[in-house]
Amino acid sequence: MGMGRPRGFDADAALDQAMEVFWRHGYEGATIAQLTEAMHINPPSLYAAFGSKEGLLKAALDRYTEKRDAWMAKVLGAPTAREVAERFLMEHADAQTDPANPPGCLLVQGGLACGTGSANVPFELAARRNRTEDQLRERFVLAKAERDLGDGADPAALARYLSAVTSGMCVMASSGADRAALREIAMVSLKAFEEQSKGDV
Repeated sequence: MGMGRPRGFDADAALDQAMEVFWRHGYEGATIAQLTEAMHINPPSLYAAFGSKEGLLKAALDRYTEKRDAWMAKVLGAPTAREVAERFLMEHADAQTDPANPPGCLLVQGGLACGTGSANVPFELAARRNRTEDQLRERFVLAKAERDLGDGADPAALARYLSAVTSGMCVMASSGADRAALREIAMVSLKAFEEQSKGDV
């Protein structure tokens, strides 16, 4: 943190508040006024601590990723590939419709409608999403080595499929889809995953 940090500044709490603003409004839609009000700091303190609005987003994403990694560790710790997929899909359905948070997912919502001057933001968010996809792929490679997946199963394709489904669920949640609707999608997607995990074409 920089010299503009106010006395008693709680960085984690401030980043949690900034995260919610970006999540709810997207990077482009979130104003400095909204961010500083939520974080209980003034604009000079924001710029001194984070350098820029984009620097604040990256710090908020680091905070979000830290929490997401802890959740992913639990998902990936499931004993079978099918259970990994089920946890990933069903818990996404629940998290994206949790009334305690804005609907959808920060890693999708944050980069919608970015214009000139914020071209790096969608790439930053995509890199974070790709990290989750890579974690799933590595888990499915292990599952295939343990013969938990069929010989013809493609770990990368399975991970990409789950990532694409949950991104779509995020967009639906942000448009008002409820938990029942997302859980229904999760169950249908899980059946498709089961078929592909056998290596069927």
